[in-house]
Amino acid sequence: MLVAMMAAGFFTVEIVSKATIGNTASATALLLDSVLEPLTQDLVNEEVLPAEQAAELDRLLGADQFKQRFPYLEIWKESGLVAYSTTPGLVGLRFTPPDGLIRALKGEVSAQYTDLNAREHLIRHISNRYLEIYVPLREDRSGRVIAVAEIHESTASLEQEIWFLRLKSWLAVAGATSLIMISLFGIVYRGNQLILLQKRQLQKRLLEIEETIHHNRILKDRAQRASGRVAELTENFLRRIGADLHDGPAQLVGLAALSLEHVRRAETPADREKELQALNSMLSDALHDIRTTSRGLMLPEIENLPLPEIIKRVVADHERRTATKVAVHCGEISCTLTYAIKICAYRFLQEGLNNAFRHAGGNGQTITCRLDGSALSLIVQDDGGPSTSSMTGPDFGLGLVGLRERVESLGGVFCVSQRRIGGTRVEMNVAITEEGQDD
Repeated sequence: MLVAMMAAGFFTVEIVSKATIGNTASATALLLDSVLEPLTQDLVNEEVLPAEQAAELDRLLGADQFKQRFPYLEIWKESGLVAYSTTPGLVGLRFTPPDGLIRALKGEVSAQYTDLNAREHLIRHISNRYLEIYVPLREDRSGRVIAVAEIHESTASLEQEIWFLRLKSWLAVAGATSLIMISLFGIVYRGNQLILLQKRQLQKRLLEIEETIHHNRILKDRAQRASGRVAELTENFLRRIGADLHDGPAQLVGLAALSLEHVRRAETPADREKELQALNSMLSDALHDIRTTSRGLMLPEIENLPLPEIIKRVVADHERRTATKVAVHCGEISCTLTYAIKICAYRFLQEGLNNAFRHAGGNGQTITCRLDGSALSLIVQDDGGPSTSSMTGPDFGLGLVGLRERVESLGGVFCVSQRRIGGTRVEMNVAITEEGQDD
């Protein structure tokens, strides 16, 4: 903070000093311009100011009050020629043009401290540093610069003014720095109090973490048991698929193989055509059964889809297959879900709608999806119907029970309940995680 204060102080003081010098130069230039321009118009054609105008300038500049503040004045022409000077010995001489003269010839008012080593100052033996102000003098009609007035202004009052401005600037910077340091002290003090409070809260959290660890051990045991049951259900599911293939397409293919013999033994073309049509029908039925079985095993590309789009896809497929309608109530799901949760949600919706159609005839099929903080909730429900089949037996064992194991393996909760107005409600709740955590 102290280093920053010093840098800011020097920077501010420098700007204030330059601004003060610039303001002084502008005020002096305005004064000289109104006095000198009417008397210097002859310099358009003359190299040196005529004697009459020179005498008038000597009278105006010779007042004690004016001469005390502005002891020297020169009027320069281009190439460093002195056309008029309060020191008569310099008139008509040429000197190296100062930097201020070059800028003033371009129409710019400039100010600089006296260079005591300049030849025109060595001739007059000037030992004090004055503020040299260069003012362009213009022709009345064209406005072009015809000469430049150089006035030497005493710096006693200017230095005093600059000193007071520098003092005020340093006091302002020091005051601002002090306020910042006091504020920082207050921030650190409050931070210390906050750390002490967090320390007490941390001790409380440690107790909660111990309880959470115990709960996690219980969940780990549940997950292990769920994994074992999932493996068992998977084996049963594979057996059922094998049985479906054996009792369905395999029987039809076998029957088609026997029909080939009938085709060979056909005595007439009409009999052969009839047998071929029967063979084609059996093979088509077998192909249809195989495609139906495969469609139930395949999972569509849902990895890059948001959850609302997955719900729309499941609903569209179900409505197309069953010719029923499904009501969907889904809020905005802005967070990213892991692929495992997406698969679980897809299978949950698929199985829930299938059961709603099978056991309730598709009556009042409704999907509700909502996100409460980090908890995702999916609900499939129906209003019941004329079907009297219950949710028991092998289909239930391989369907909803498998979903229960799938949901619980993700640390979620799965439940099935009967609604008061009739029908069934199937619900899953699972905590969501970031996509990267799933890896």
